[in-house]
Amino acid sequence: MKALVLQNGQLNVQEIETPALGPDDVSVQLKVAGLNRRDLYIPSRVGNEDTPLILGSDGAGIVDTVGENVTNWKPGDEVIINPALRWDRNSDAPPAGFDILGMPDHGTIAEKIVIDKNQLQHKPAYLSWEEAGVLALAALTGYRALVTKGQVKEGETVFIPGAGSGVATYMIQFAKALGAKVIVTSRSAQKREAALKIGADIALDTSDDWVVALQAEKIDLVIDSVGRATFNRSLDVLRHGGRMVVFGATTEDIVNIDIRKFFYAQQQILGSTMGSREELEELLTLMEEKEIRPVVGHTYELENIKEAMELLEVNDQFGKIAIAIN
Repeated sequence: MKALVLQNGQLNVQEIETPALGPDDVSVQLKVAGLNRRDLYIPSRVGNEDTPLILGSDGAGIVDTVGENVTNWKPGDEVIINPALRWDRNSDAPPAGFDILGMPDHGTIAEKIVIDKNQLQHKPAYLSWEEAGVLALAALTGYRALVTKGQVKEGETVFIPGAGSGVATYMIQFAKALGAKVIVTSRSAQKREAALKIGADIALDTSDDWVVALQAEKIDLVIDSVGRATFNRSLDVLRHGGRMVVFGATTEDIVNIDIRKFFYAQQQILGSTMGSREELEELLTLMEEKEIRPVVGHTYELENIKEAMELLEVNDQFGKIAIAIN
């Protein structure tokens, strides 16, 4: 089968042997895979390993074969891949043994994937293959940050720096569906306009003075994934007693904080990453009830995936990048 393979420090679309099907496994012929920022980082983390690794965490396709112990899936079922491995029930933190699909396990940017029967969800019928193929990782990350950790409530105001990321496009729609007001930021006027179209109430330029621009707002919850560039600016606009959830650091990881200012304001800072199968089921229910659609900014053929990765590297897209496979 064809796949995006990392081997000896080189990343190429090439032929690779289809993994063997175990008794508890399901083989899925993938229609679309989703590209995520972690796919950019994995090559430097893996280095020059000789063992081939298929990249990719998101995907959707059609079941073609099931193992002898599998009774919950059958050939022809349309499914979404759950990239949160071995995390079934919601918990304060991932359990021992948790990994994200795509390293060290073979991922989704391939013609087929063989995966445990518990790592699949039914594809919502109203979604296209492109929408379904980019759904799970970003939607699950955003749902846990916003709902499980952030405890967003109807009538609250949520502030999300960085409006164009795939996770942000889900959080904007989830927060609106749950009755919250949403404020976002972006350096790009085009991304700010796009964020307003999918439900954001206010879209600020990243270079604006946020304290001045939001002086009439009461920010109950901040969801930050940018890191050092926005961390303290976000705390400055968060109300006293408010909550801040951090799930990423696309800028520098190390942040200095005025700890006295923080504890006098009695704010809360919570960490979050990915989510459980239980949370994925919850967010799929919410999406179907509200007919929320993933935002697919670009679609590339598998053979052109390096162009897709270059686009993601410069962060010029709004929403998710889909990779058409079959």
